[in-house]
Amino acid sequence: MPFSASDLQAIWLTFKLAAAATLLLLLLSTPLAWWLAQTRSRWRGPVSAFVALPLVLPPTVLGFYLLVAFGPRGWGGQLTQALGVGLLPFTFGGLLLGSILYSLPFAVQPLQNAFEAVGRRPLEAAATLRASPLDSFFHVVLPLARGGIVQAAVLSFAHTVGEFGVVLMIGGNIPERTRVVSTQIYGHVEALDYVHAHWLSAGMLVFSFAVLLALARLNRRSTRVLG
Repeated sequence: MPFSASDLQAIWLTFKLAAAATLLLLLLSTPLAWWLAQTRSRWRGPVSAFVALPLVLPPTVLGFYLLVAFGPRGWGGQLTQALGVGLLPFTFGGLLLGSILYSLPFAVQPLQNAFEAVGRRPLEAAATLRASPLDSFFHVVLPLARGGIVQAAVLSFAHTVGEFGVVLMIGGNIPERTRVVSTQIYGHVEALDYVHAHWLSAGMLVFSFAVLLALARLNRRSTRVLG
């Protein structure tokens, strides 16, 4: 069998993490992306820069500061302990937090681009029909922006699957708790177990190629619809 029991456990945990992170990212990023697409506030620039920060920030830096902030002496760690949640580092919750922050731009930017492409004319038309802003958003904007929503979901899921630095810093490499595919590959290489490292790496390569191919077809289809 090409995958060991620990490999299968890491694969399951990886996809569980990616699914949870993608769902939460869509819920959090949709209102944020809508605000960025519509606002003229002076805070738009700083907020956009903060959202895009993981694109240029080394993942180990983000993981380090999350580890410090949510450790026993950090403000986040004191807050989670006061709420009865406990400490997040080296838990699945810590992995989830790091994944959400690190994949944030991959969810926000496609959504923001899709919302900006919708424009104001459909909203003005809905307003003439006495639709409330909330009704207009759910029944007009979201259907028109479905291509961006799908793109945000696919990119968020794929980016979470491929994370290494953040998950290693905030989650460690604990079997059956925080060991995901990327850290499992790292462990195989450290142990000079290149056979299992090759199988997992090849699986990641095929998955990444399939994601890029699906996104290219989605973008081509969206271009035809808009055209």
